[in-house]
Amino acid sequence: MKTIGIIGAGQMGSGIAHVCALAGLDVRLLDANAEALPKAVAGIDKNIERQVQRGKVKAEDKAAALKRISTSADYASFGDCDLVIEAATENEAVKREVFKKLCPVLKPEALIASNTSSISITRLAATTDRPAKFIGMHFMNPVPLMQLVEIIRGIVTDDKTFEIIKALTAKLGKTAAVAEDFPAFIVNRILLPMINESVYTLYEGVGNVESIDTAMKLGANHPMGPLELADFIGLDTCLAVMHVLYDGLADSKYRPCPLLVKYVEAGWLGRKTKRGFYDYAGEKPVPTR
Repeated sequence: MKTIGIIGAGQMGSGIAHVCALAGLDVRLLDANAEALPKAVAGIDKNIERQVQRGKVKAEDKAAALKRISTSADYASFGDCDLVIEAATENEAVKREVFKKLCPVLKPEALIASNTSSISITRLAATTDRPAKFIGMHFMNPVPLMQLVEIIRGIVTDDKTFEIIKALTAKLGKTAAVAEDFPAFIVNRILLPMINESVYTLYEGVGNVESIDTAMKLGANHPMGPLELADFIGLDTCLAVMHVLYDGLADSKYRPCPLLVKYVEAGWLGRKTKRGFYDYAGEKPVPTR
């Protein structure tokens, strides 16, 4: 692995580019919205600078990492990539379109990984021209800080692809957890139903936003309350994962809470829209319920 392509310059794609560049890999960062690319690079610069200030990264390593990142809105820029990691929005139709554009420009030996947090790797792989070279590589958010990467093999993923991605995960300084290709894998299979249940707890009036988050932080020693965490993840992403669980496992315990649906319909998606279970318009987040 020498050159990594990344599709999507949002929070996840930028974070993956950050850790890949610091690990000495050349990065090709692509986004359908060309205006998002300079913003992403500026964000990576700022985040690596924080690591420099904390003594975790040398100033010269930061400069070298930034030089390794190039940006483009043209899929042809992936022609020399050894691996392309798709980090587009958590929507299967969008991802299918991405792979449709990606496959024709790749060299035959190139691998494809999806950063999906819940969608079937086997099904996504089947939309490409190289299902044996396709794998799930689910990074946690924020990528530079979180140590875990879930590695998910599709039914057709070959051993060589798995071993290469496992080695790459270690090279990035991450720890791999190998998951089977079932809806939402390991982390979100456990985490998102907990968040969904916390929204039901709010919906049913058992507690307000502040009391639910305080209860879980102090009563279960969670670093962040579940509703605060939902805002951080993005309520649209939380809802998408719950739909994957509900549709894929056909169990009523995964039914998305109607209040979560309403917030997403209202465009209250959390931190990224400045409003979710908290209002982020002021200096300090204020609960909306």
